[in-house]
Amino acid sequence: MSQLIETLTSLLGPTGPLLALGAAGLLIVTLTLPFILAKKKNPFDRIQSPTQFQAPPTKSGGNTPALSLRQAKKKGPNLDKFATFLEPQDMEEFSKRKLNLLRAGYRSKDAVRNFHFIQFALAIIGIIIGGIYVMFFSTDTEITDHLIKGAIPAGLGYYMPIYWVNSRAGKRLEELEGGFPDSLDLMLVCIEAGQSLDQSIARVGKELVHSYPQLSDEYLIIANEMRAGKDKPTVLKDFSERAGVPDIKSFVTVLVQSAAFGTSIGDSLRVYAAEMRDKRIMRAEEKANKLPTKMTLCTMIFTVPPLMVLLVGPSVYQIMQVLG
Repeated sequence: MSQLIETLTSLLGPTGPLLALGAAGLLIVTLTLPFILAKKKNPFDRIQSPTQFQAPPTKSGGNTPALSLRQAKKKGPNLDKFATFLEPQDMEEFSKRKLNLLRAGYRSKDAVRNFHFIQFALAIIGIIIGGIYVMFFSTDTEITDHLIKGAIPAGLGYYMPIYWVNSRAGKRLEELEGGFPDSLDLMLVCIEAGQSLDQSIARVGKELVHSYPQLSDEYLIIANEMRAGKDKPTVLKDFSERAGVPDIKSFVTVLVQSAAFGTSIGDSLRVYAAEMRDKRIMRAEEKANKLPTKMTLCTMIFTVPPLMVLLVGPSVYQIMQVLG
């Protein structure tokens, strides 16, 4: 054992035994994964096989198209066997993560599972990159420095999906806030033209496809859920939760109260649409008023130093000439 430790130290440096131990552990885990993840074939998978439901041959000698009792699975990695490891077991944490992904635009039922899988995969890739750097390119001799340099890529890989989801959610929030007043105006026009609320929402969703695609998707989801028979207040409340915009939450409250008390939706929508237009103008004025303050710092950074060089530079040069 001592000879082995000396050999590893001479080949890989002072941290050679530690690196060899880590590589051996990674190799053992890699070799045992196929046995751990081995799963018996599910008998219900036979239902998805088209050969089980082929009709008998026709007189012409051909077969009718195969029938399938289940919807075909989408292409991509099957992560069902990893659900225990890739999904939070706490329902509150699972709902919170799912809501964050919904607000970022990821509506797939496997979105939470895919998110954690990407986090895990990027962290593993970061560990491998950090290990390669420490083994072949690092010149430090301290074990702490090696651990830090090896952990930095893993940390970046782990937090990169979180940053991406938060960035997507922020951009989507801005789009929903910017397009919501225009959608209310279109909805008001449709309602005053004699259409119902369901028809107005569906029409607005189709009209906003090119200008505000995220908002259009939300309206089309509402229209499809109402068409499927889901309770209208529940559909609207789910919309406000997915959007995460205070204006949309207030709009949903207005519609629910109008339906509950029997007031005219057109009148309520007209007043609320006017308020949204005024609020958008106020947001634009607020940004315009902040602009001079932001420009002051840029002006001081890029204008004052060159001006000082031009004004003071010749005097400093003449003084140096006199003293020299």
